[in-house]
Amino acid sequence: MDYYGIGYSNIRLPNSSKSYVYRYNTRINTFPEEVFLHEFLHSLERTSEEYGYEIPALHDYEKYGYRNQSLTGLKDWYQDYMNKNIKTSKGNIGLPEQVYTLKPAKASDFKYPYAIDEFHEPQNMIEQVRQLFKNVINNIKNIGNAVKNSENLEMNEVN
Repeated sequence: MDYYGIGYSNIRLPNSSKSYVYRYNTRINTFPEEVFLHEFLHSLERTSEEYGYEIPALHDYEKYGYRNQSLTGLKDWYQDYMNKNIKTSKGNIGLPEQVYTLKPAKASDFKYPYAIDEFHEPQNMIEQVRQLFKNVINNIKNIGNAVKNSENLEMNEVN
């Protein structure tokens, strides 16, 4: 996959079906679907900041009098944040309207860029061979860990 020059949010869910993520619990994850909007807003927040707009931090909803509601979550906050409708003594603040038409800043524009190596695909024969060896080493480690875990399970069953 090629992610050069685009903004994105990567939301990963655990592989284990025993993870609490897959058990709906109103005290823990009342509105689990909010994560998609929330992470997207982080990308707009960063784009706004990189273009020099002063905006409130996405996590600062309580500073502006918003609360996580039992029936609607942070809907009011997100709605006002996206529409620049957060009321302050200096006027309304939030995401600027222009942010919806701006391209995400290029990696060279970021103050603190971070290269994501795990998405890099081999570009030539040398990189392909390196990747092959990395995969073999990781597979050997995983097999070794699986053998150790099964031996530990067997020992626990004997005891």
